[in-house]
Amino acid sequence: MTEHNEDPAADIAWMRRLAEEGAGAPMQGASILMFAGLIYGAASLFHWAQIGDLIDFPGLVEGVIWLIATGLFFVVLIVVITGLKRKTGVVTAGNRASSTTWSALGWGIFALFSSLAVLGLRLGEDAAMLALALTPSVIMVFYGIGWAVSATMYRSRALWWLAAGSFVAAPLLAALADQNAQYLAYAGALFLLMALPGWLLMRQARA
Repeated sequence: MTEHNEDPAADIAWMRRLAEEGAGAPMQGASILMFAGLIYGAASLFHWAQIGDLIDFPGLVEGVIWLIATGLFFVVLIVVITGLKRKTGVVTAGNRASSTTWSALGWGIFALFSSLAVLGLRLGEDAAMLALALTPSVIMVFYGIGWAVSATMYRSRALWWLAAGSFVAAPLLAALADQNAQYLAYAGALFLLMALPGWLLMRQARA
């Protein structure tokens, strides 16, 4: 029989070293967050203008902009990840944990949209519209979780503020459901809580 010796003090020391290692390293992959905020923020602005009859693109089905944005984001994602893999340097445990979290959240959002599409096909347009109205709020919750994990790994108070801002934005966006202004507010949230901090973190990593 194999014996497992547990040492709580050693475990605590390991966790402390993990946190200290992450706190001293810049966040990697922030450009992905920046591009996500820019691309989907622009898509939200376009959707807001389209449903508000501010712009007219004959033949462009309402909502298709989100599929276009997703395709563009996947292209950017491949390019950025390829570039990151070519870079040499030490990858800290904090970076690995943060990157894994954001990657999992990204796939979670993709699974969410796939589920909404299936829901619309199964239950009809009313159910799909209800789910679509809730989507901006759910995504901001996803982002809040990502920022919270990153804030913990990097011991960053600023990232905690981003997490809090994302969580606060979720119910505020839900309050605007069934209004064109929801997508304008969603675009603002993506620019302020994803694109801008992603750009600032990217600059910090390059410094």
